[in-house]
Amino acid sequence: MITVTSVGAMKALCREWKTSGLTIGFVPTMGFLHEGHLNLVRESKKRTAVTAVSIFVNPAQFGPKEDFQKYPRDLARDAALLEKERVDVLFHPEAAEMYPPGYRTYVEVQDLQDRLCGKSRPGHFRGVATVVLKLFHIVEPDMSFFGWKDAQQVIILRKMAADLDLGTEIVACPLVREPDGLAMSSRNAYLSPEERRAALVLSRSLAAAEKLIAAGERDAERLASAIGSLIAAEPLAKLDYIEITDMKELRPLARLEGDVLVALAVFIGTTRLIDNIRVHV
Repeated sequence: MITVTSVGAMKALCREWKTSGLTIGFVPTMGFLHEGHLNLVRESKKRTAVTAVSIFVNPAQFGPKEDFQKYPRDLARDAALLEKERVDVLFHPEAAEMYPPGYRTYVEVQDLQDRLCGKSRPGHFRGVATVVLKLFHIVEPDMSFFGWKDAQQVIILRKMAADLDLGTEIVACPLVREPDGLAMSSRNAYLSPEERRAALVLSRSLAAAEKLIAAGERDAERLASAIGSLIAAEPLAKLDYIEITDMKELRPLARLEGDVLVALAVFIGTTRLIDNIRVHV
């Protein structure tokens, strides 16, 4: 595995691959990798000739009171995991390489960026869209792989790729869970043992919602109330949002119909976790 830190060197390598007729798969990450990330890498390895992974903790997607400085980082561990998966190149730029002095250009996907997580994290998806677009211009991937845990991100990036004619297919892979049901996340590392147990309320409440839907519940307000009651019963949990929306515009639904996203964000102690289920009714 090659490790590249400069934009110029990464561009040159990827253009060499393109000139040779190789298809490029790309997995953008912020590091502190877990099985969810590695699942994306394996899918890329199956579907493309070469696989690039980026590790870049993107300051543009963190708010002023968020966890940029303490976000977990372990490059040596991550590099060893990627080497084991036979990744072709690890792109690990410094912040000044991606956002040089005087940088002032940002990308917005209007409306979609202001819903769900965008309500409580204003500017977050502007930062996500900006860095992903920059990475796409550097790597020029044929396919880029993301997880459904960040469902809003997948929907926003697919819209950006379509609107800007990027020529990169956004491939969404299944959400990966721990054996006890907790959605895998780098932020799970923040949880104390007691908080880790409490965090199971997210997957437990969504599993209950899935059962209600399977039993015929179609009223979004009643469904959200059932989820909220389960979360409220966990003393360490503080609800940020429960949203039941369509899968295209992320607009709230009164009644479940078609492809539906049931998404929630919950603080466990000071750690904000997200989870979701996707259903077709």
